[in-house]
Amino acid sequence: MKINSAEYKISFSKPEDLPDSKIPEFAFIGRSNVGKSSLLNFLTGRKQLAKTSSKPGKTRAFSLFLINDTFHFVDLPGYGYAKFSREERKKWEQRIAKYFTTRKQLAEVFVLVDSSIPPQQSDINTINFLGENMVPCAIVFTKTDKAKPTVRKKNIENFKKLLKQTWEKLPPAFNVSVVKKTSKEEILQHIEEVLKQLEAE
Repeated sequence: MKINSAEYKISFSKPEDLPDSKIPEFAFIGRSNVGKSSLLNFLTGRKQLAKTSSKPGKTRAFSLFLINDTFHFVDLPGYGYAKFSREERKKWEQRIAKYFTTRKQLAEVFVLVDSSIPPQQSDINTINFLGENMVPCAIVFTKTDKAKPTVRKKNIENFKKLLKQTWEKLPPAFNVSVVKKTSKEEILQHIEEVLKQLEAE
């Protein structure tokens, strides 16, 4: 797949306010500062499509981007940012959970995981929640250029080992470096396959 057009459409703070349409949606979620905006810009080839920031917790909305006039990318708020109050974090967790479990347009969720650090329980919990609710998902291991290859490999292996405690078959996984420009074609090919499967159904 080649992305020829990518356009920011609209943002909402509540999932029920998202526009009702038949356009498939691919959502992106992960811990704050995991690199969601950078990944969206990388996949679309647009440097400023999604605004990046060195400050965690910048994304506090559901933002829709129309891709090739045929499907949406949805940038979701990051989780695990300690400076937000417990009440604020709980509110967004509930909104995101509602989006995952009620949004009929949702085709798949890409869960971004920082490969430069050891496995985080919040990431495991997110993927397990999606599995328990039969929401299709894939894992994107980000920042693969930020750690030594041996450390990165160990972190990814340990993460998958933890998932295998609850998953019989692991979701698809991609190792991405925006800096080294790796795995873009593989992810876009995966998205194309999901879209073809939806059309067949």
